[in-house]
Amino acid sequence: MLDATTRSGGTATVSPRAAAELAVATAAGPVAPAGFAARVTRVLLSPWSRLSLLVALLASAATTVVLFQPQQLLTDGWPPQLGGAAAALAYAVAYGLCTVAFVPRPLLNLAAGALFGSQLGLASALAGTVLGAGIAFCLGRVLGQEALRPLLRGKWLKAADGQLSRHGFRSMLAARLFPGVPFAAANYCAAVSRMGLLPFLLATGLGSIPNTAAYVVAGARASTPTSPAFLIALACIALPGLAGVVVAWRKRHRLRGH
Repeated sequence: MLDATTRSGGTATVSPRAAAELAVATAAGPVAPAGFAARVTRVLLSPWSRLSLLVALLASAATTVVLFQPQQLLTDGWPPQLGGAAAALAYAVAYGLCTVAFVPRPLLNLAAGALFGSQLGLASALAGTVLGAGIAFCLGRVLGQEALRPLLRGKWLKAADGQLSRHGFRSMLAARLFPGVPFAAANYCAAVSRMGLLPFLLATGLGSIPNTAAYVVAGARASTPTSPAFLIALACIALPGLAGVVVAWRKRHRLRGH
């Protein structure tokens, strides 16, 4: 038994159990805020909170782009204080950020050709394509994968996830070459899957060359619409799109037959 001094000057006996409970209560007092902070941290870092942050970021980026109107580059041109390789590099960074904000790549590719010509414009557009795809992939992987993977229950979603997870490079290469697959959709589907970042970036860079080159050349030769280069570029844009429509139509009838 333990002794404690009373108000009258005497002593009171305290049991070991009461002393232990008093010590625990005293120790638990300062820890309470830390426990609350830990719970708040878990909530903020939960999969659905991160997915909500991703949606908010993308919505804010799209709104900013709508207000900024990047299509004015086609009429106003690039800032005059930049030129040559520095301007192309700056455009590649802006290109990448704009693709994350859902600006259509054909518009950006046309602008690259109009601003920098065929060769430098193609290099800038491809660099921006890979940069934008990488940013979207990392955002989707960090903020959205854990929340979205449990929702992959449909037949087509599971098939797409399995294809990207097992055969990531060739599947993404085909998606980039096929004109009917939206750029942003392919980025976030790959991010939710188990595909690696390096195969994703390599497939994006290689698969985006034909379509990007066609638009860049068309933008560079837009002032001479009767030139062979411009007409060939238009054919390279139109024919894959037409082929994609035909393939989709045939697949549609096959699915109906089954």
